[in-house]
Amino acid sequence: MMPPRRPLGLLVLLLLVPVVPCKAQSEAAQNPHDEASRYPRMAPLAQYLIPDRATEIALARSAAPASIADHAEVLVLGARGYEVAAHGTNGFVCMVDRAWTSDTDDPDYMNPAVREPTCFNAAAARTILPRVYRKTRLALEGVSKAQMIDSVRIAYAKGELPSPARGAMSYMMSKQTYFGPYYGKGGPHLMFYFPRTDSLLWGAGLPDSPVIVHQDSPSPVTTFVIPLARWADGTPLEPKRATK
Repeated sequence: MMPPRRPLGLLVLLLLVPVVPCKAQSEAAQNPHDEASRYPRMAPLAQYLIPDRATEIALARSAAPASIADHAEVLVLGARGYEVAAHGTNGFVCMVDRAWTSDTDDPDYMNPAVREPTCFNAAAARTILPRVYRKTRLALEGVSKAQMIDSVRIAYAKGELPSPARGAMSYMMSKQTYFGPYYGKGGPHLMFYFPRTDSLLWGAGLPDSPVIVHQDSPSPVTTFVIPLARWADGTPLEPKRATK
Protein backbone atom coordinates (compact mmCIF):
# COMPACT_ATOMS: atom_id res chain seq x y z
CA MET A 1 0.00 0.00 0.00
CA MET A 2 1.90 -0.36 2.06
CA PRO A 3 3.76 -0.33 1.84
CA PRO A 4 6.26 1.66 3.36
CA ARG A 5 5.00 3.27 3.62
CA ARG A 6 6.18 4.46 4.04
CA PRO A 7 8.85 6.24 2.21
CA LEU A 8 10.87 3.35 3.51
CA GLY A 9 14.20 5.08 3.68
CA LEU A 10 14.15 6.49 0.17
CA LEU A 11 16.07 9.54 1.27
CA VAL A 12 18.47 9.11 -1.62
CA LEU A 13 15.62 9.56 -4.07
CA LEU A 14 13.71 12.44 -2.57
CA LEU A 15 13.07 15.59 -4.55
CA LEU A 16 11.67 18.85 -3.27
CA VAL A 17 8.31 19.85 -4.70
CA PRO A 18 6.09 22.86 -4.06
CA VAL A 19 3.10 22.19 -1.84
CA VAL A 20 -0.13 24.07 -1.32
CA PRO A 21 -0.74 23.23 2.34
CA CYS A 22 -3.41 24.10 4.80
CA LYS A 23 -2.35 26.13 7.82
CA ALA A 24 -1.45 23.12 9.94
CA GLN A 25 0.46 21.54 7.06
CA SER A 26 2.32 24.79 6.41
CA GLU A 27 3.46 24.85 10.02
CA ALA A 28 4.47 21.21 9.74
CA ALA A 29 6.54 21.94 6.65
CA GLN A 30 8.42 24.60 8.59
CA ASN A 31 9.08 22.18 11.43
CA PRO A 32 8.55 18.69 9.97
CA HIS A 33 10.09 16.89 12.94
CA ASP A 34 7.02 17.86 14.96
CA GLU A 35 4.66 16.31 12.42
CA ALA A 36 4.02 13.13 14.37
CA SER A 37 2.45 15.12 17.19
CA ARG A 38 0.29 17.17 14.80
CA TYR A 39 -1.72 14.18 13.58
CA PRO A 40 -2.17 11.76 16.50
CA ARG A 41 -5.40 10.67 14.81
CA MET A 42 -7.22 11.29 11.56
CA ALA A 43 -7.97 14.87 10.50
CA PRO A 44 -11.42 15.69 9.03
CA LEU A 45 -12.24 13.23 6.24
CA ALA A 46 -12.67 15.92 3.58
CA GLN A 47 -8.95 16.71 3.76
CA TYR A 48 -8.09 13.17 2.59
CA LEU A 49 -10.63 12.87 -0.20
CA ILE A 50 -9.99 13.68 -3.86
CA PRO A 51 -13.26 15.31 -4.99
CA ASP A 52 -13.04 14.24 -8.63
CA ARG A 53 -13.17 10.46 -9.01
CA ALA A 54 -11.58 10.52 -12.47
CA THR A 55 -8.61 12.40 -11.02
CA GLU A 56 -8.11 9.78 -8.32
CA ILE A 57 -8.42 6.94 -10.84
CA ALA A 58 -5.76 8.53 -13.03
CA LEU A 59 -3.52 9.13 -10.02
CA ALA A 60 -3.88 5.50 -8.92
CA ARG A 61 -3.03 4.22 -12.41
CA SER A 62 0.08 6.42 -12.51
CA ALA A 63 1.72 4.02 -10.05
CA ALA A 64 2.62 1.48 -12.75
CA PRO A 65 3.34 1.35 -16.48
CA ALA A 66 0.21 1.63 -18.60
CA SER A 67 0.59 -1.97 -19.79
CA ILE A 68 -0.17 -2.98 -16.19
CA ALA A 69 -2.26 -0.15 -14.78
CA ASP A 70 -4.70 0.12 -17.70
CA HIS A 71 -5.92 -3.42 -17.00
CA ALA A 72 -5.90 -3.22 -13.20
CA GLU A 73 -8.76 -2.82 -10.78
CA VAL A 74 -8.80 0.68 -9.31
CA LEU A 75 -9.89 1.67 -5.82
CA VAL A 76 -10.83 5.17 -4.68
CA LEU A 77 -11.34 6.45 -1.16
CA GLY A 78 -14.86 7.32 -0.10
CA ALA A 79 -16.61 8.17 3.14
CA ARG A 80 -16.83 4.48 4.09
CA GLY A 81 -13.41 3.40 2.93
CA TYR A 82 -11.94 2.23 -0.36
CA GLU A 83 -14.37 1.19 -3.07
CA VAL A 84 -13.99 -0.22 -6.56
CA ALA A 85 -14.07 2.51 -9.20
CA ALA A 86 -12.90 0.42 -12.17
CA HIS A 87 -12.77 -3.33 -12.66
CA GLY A 88 -9.60 -5.02 -13.89
CA THR A 89 -8.60 -8.13 -15.76
CA ASN A 90 -4.96 -8.79 -14.80
CA GLY A 91 -5.18 -9.29 -11.02
CA PHE A 92 -3.47 -6.00 -10.17
CA VAL A 93 -5.11 -3.44 -7.90
CA CYS A 94 -4.13 0.24 -8.11
CA MET A 95 -5.02 2.81 -5.46
CA VAL A 96 -3.76 5.95 -3.75
CA ASP A 97 -2.55 5.20 -0.24
CA ARG A 98 -3.19 7.79 2.44
CA ALA A 99 -0.90 8.53 5.34
CA TRP A 100 -2.39 6.04 7.81
CA THR A 101 -0.95 3.21 5.71
CA SER A 102 2.55 4.57 6.33
CA ASP A 103 4.78 3.15 9.03
CA THR A 104 3.92 4.26 12.52
CA ASP A 105 7.28 6.00 12.93
CA ASP A 106 6.70 8.12 9.82
CA PRO A 107 6.72 11.82 10.80
CA ASP A 108 3.81 12.36 8.37
CA TYR A 109 1.64 9.57 9.72
CA MET A 110 -2.02 10.64 9.32
CA ASN A 111 -1.04 13.82 7.43
CA PRO A 112 -3.87 14.45 4.93
CA ALA A 113 -1.43 15.88 2.37
CA VAL A 114 0.12 12.46 1.71
CA ARG A 115 -0.66 10.78 -1.63
CA GLU A 116 1.05 7.47 -2.51
CA PRO A 117 -0.12 5.86 -5.76
CA THR A 118 0.47 2.12 -5.46
CA CYS A 119 -0.32 -0.81 -7.73
CA PHE A 120 -0.36 -4.23 -6.03
CA ASN A 121 0.03 -7.49 -7.93
CA ALA A 122 -2.46 -10.30 -7.27
CA ALA A 123 -0.45 -11.84 -4.42
CA ALA A 124 -0.13 -8.49 -2.65
CA ALA A 125 -3.78 -7.67 -3.30
CA ARG A 126 -4.72 -10.84 -1.41
CA THR A 127 -2.34 -10.41 1.50
CA ILE A 128 -1.24 -6.76 1.82
CA LEU A 129 -4.46 -4.96 0.90
CA PRO A 130 -6.30 -6.45 3.91
CA ARG A 131 -3.93 -4.47 6.14
CA VAL A 132 -4.69 -1.32 4.14
CA TYR A 133 -8.42 -1.92 4.53
CA ARG A 134 -8.06 -2.55 8.26
CA LYS A 135 -6.03 0.62 8.89
CA THR A 136 -8.41 2.65 6.71
CA ARG A 137 -11.42 1.44 8.66
CA LEU A 138 -9.72 2.27 11.94
CA ALA A 139 -8.74 5.72 10.70
CA LEU A 140 -12.29 6.46 9.60
CA GLU A 141 -13.51 5.37 13.02
CA GLY A 142 -11.32 8.09 14.49
CA VAL A 143 -9.12 5.85 16.61
CA SER A 144 -5.83 7.21 17.89
CA LYS A 145 -2.49 6.22 16.43
CA ALA A 146 -1.74 4.13 19.53
CA GLN A 147 -5.07 2.31 19.21
CA MET A 148 -4.43 1.61 15.54
CA ILE A 149 -1.02 0.14 16.33
CA ASP A 150 -2.50 -2.15 18.97
CA SER A 151 -5.36 -3.22 16.71
CA VAL A 152 -3.08 -4.16 13.83
CA ARG A 153 -0.67 -6.01 16.13
CA ILE A 154 -3.51 -8.02 17.64
CA ALA A 155 -5.03 -8.75 14.23
CA TYR A 156 -1.78 -10.32 13.04
CA ALA A 157 -1.35 -12.25 16.28
CA LYS A 158 -4.87 -13.70 15.91
CA GLY A 159 -4.39 -14.53 12.24
CA GLU A 160 -7.04 -12.04 11.17
CA LEU A 161 -4.52 -10.43 8.83
CA PRO A 162 -2.52 -12.72 6.50
CA SER A 163 1.21 -12.91 6.04
CA PRO A 164 2.48 -11.77 2.64
CA ALA A 165 1.99 -14.41 -0.02
CA ARG A 166 4.93 -15.63 -2.06
CA GLY A 167 5.62 -13.15 -4.84
CA ALA A 168 3.72 -10.27 -3.23
CA MET A 169 4.96 -6.94 -4.61
CA SER A 170 3.81 -3.52 -5.73
CA TYR A 171 4.75 -0.73 -8.11
CA MET A 172 5.26 2.81 -6.85
CA MET A 173 6.48 4.60 -9.97
CA SER A 174 4.27 7.69 -10.04
CA LYS A 175 5.74 11.14 -10.59
CA GLN A 176 2.96 12.43 -8.35
CA THR A 177 3.91 10.51 -5.21
CA TYR A 178 4.05 12.82 -2.21
CA PHE A 179 5.12 11.44 1.16
CA GLY A 180 4.41 14.64 3.07
CA PRO A 181 6.48 17.63 4.23
CA TYR A 182 9.17 15.55 5.93
CA TYR A 183 10.18 13.30 3.00
CA GLY A 184 8.66 15.21 0.10
CA LYS A 185 8.40 13.65 -3.33
CA GLY A 186 9.56 10.06 -3.67
CA GLY A 187 11.41 8.40 -6.52
CA PRO A 188 10.16 5.42 -8.55
CA HIS A 189 10.61 2.06 -6.89
CA LEU A 190 9.30 -1.48 -6.49
CA MET A 191 8.33 -3.04 -3.17
CA PHE A 192 8.56 -6.74 -2.28
CA TYR A 193 6.76 -8.09 0.80
CA PHE A 194 7.81 -11.05 2.95
CA PRO A 195 6.91 -12.49 6.33
CA ARG A 196 9.43 -11.03 8.80
CA THR A 197 12.84 -12.12 7.56
CA ASP A 198 16.55 -11.35 7.80
CA SER A 199 17.44 -8.39 5.59
CA LEU A 200 20.90 -9.86 4.94
CA LEU A 201 19.26 -12.56 2.81
CA TRP A 202 18.94 -9.79 0.22
CA GLY A 203 22.08 -7.94 1.22
CA ALA A 204 19.72 -5.13 1.99
CA GLY A 205 20.69 -2.04 3.91
CA LEU A 206 24.43 -2.63 3.52
CA PRO A 207 26.79 0.09 2.27
CA ASP A 208 26.35 0.66 -1.48
CA SER A 209 23.63 -1.98 -1.69
CA PRO A 210 20.81 -0.90 -4.03
CA VAL A 211 18.29 -2.76 -1.89
CA ILE A 212 16.56 -0.83 0.90
CA VAL A 213 14.95 -2.78 3.72
CA HIS A 214 12.15 -1.84 6.02
CA GLN A 215 11.01 -3.95 8.96
CA ASP A 216 7.37 -2.95 9.25
CA SER A 217 5.86 -2.24 12.64
CA PRO A 218 3.61 -3.41 14.16
CA SER A 219 3.09 -5.73 11.18
CA PRO A 220 5.40 -8.79 11.11
CA VAL A 221 6.34 -7.94 7.53
CA THR A 222 9.68 -7.22 5.88
CA THR A 223 9.55 -4.95 2.85
CA PHE A 224 12.44 -4.74 0.40
CA VAL A 225 12.54 -1.66 -1.80
CA ILE A 226 14.27 -1.52 -5.18
CA PRO A 227 14.85 2.02 -6.51
CA LEU A 228 14.33 2.46 -10.25
CA ALA A 229 15.81 4.80 -12.82
CA ARG A 230 12.55 5.44 -14.71
CA TRP A 231 9.05 6.61 -13.94
CA ALA A 232 5.93 4.67 -14.90
CA ASP A 233 5.59 6.64 -18.14
CA GLY A 234 9.07 5.57 -19.19
CA THR A 235 10.81 8.91 -18.71
CA PRO A 236 14.14 8.77 -16.85
CA LEU A 237 14.58 9.89 -13.29
CA GLU A 238 16.57 13.09 -13.22
CA PRO A 239 19.58 12.89 -10.90
CA LYS A 240 19.25 14.94 -7.77
CA ARG A 241 21.23 18.13 -8.18
CA ALA A 242 24.08 18.62 -5.78
CA THR A 243 23.81 21.68 -3.59
CA LYS A 244 26.70 24.11 -3.53
